Amino acid sequence: MEYKWLNNKNNNKIIIFFNGWGMDESVVSHLDPSDFDILMFYDYNSLDTNFDFSTLNKYTERYLVSWSMGVMTATLFEIKYDSTTAVNGTLKPIDNKFGIPERIYDLTLRGFNEKGAEKFIANMFDTNCELPKIKRSFESQKSELAALKEYKANEKFKYTKVFISDNDKIIPTKNQTAFWGKEPNLKSGHSPFLLFKNWNELL
Repeated sequence: MEYKWLNNKNNNKIIIFFNGWGMDESVVSHLDPSDFDILMFYDYNSLDTNFDFSTLNKYTERYLVSWSMGVMTATLFEIKYDSTTAVNGTLKPIDNKFGIPERIYDLTLRGFNEKGAEKFIANMFDTNCELPKIKRSFESQKSELAALKEYKANEKFKYTKVFISDNDKIIPTKNQTAFWGKEPNLKSGHSPFLLFKNWNELL
């Protein structure tokens, strides 16, 4: 697992962002950090990381924002948060009822090629927006897709806020509503971040 500081100004508050599959910071680079430090985790080919989690102890307030596959991955690390936000994801992201149907995920993985990757990523975003320029290699994205099948969420983990898009083509909206017991509250596709201007709007 990789990490990157998107804002590191010795603020007292931090937002920890667990990104989605295959992504980098370009999906959220427009968001104003305000008075938060912003730490992003991404690339879940392995859960091993050289990040020193003890450095988080200096913050008086810690907030989680996780998206897509990051909603599940974030639960695997013991970090104390003041609030936790899930964006278009569930604790069972590969699941016939509560996530991406298993057959579709397996077919996607089996037939994954560079053209397919482009189509998959295009489906993550609304058709009327400019696609971000993701700086991840195809090989890294493909192996991450396989690795994510092996991870299981800590189902005791609690999210305090949930965002669900009404037109999610990746993790079907109806499966997210079934998992959370909540109706969609965003008019967007799988990636809704262009609806927001500031990170604190996600808290």
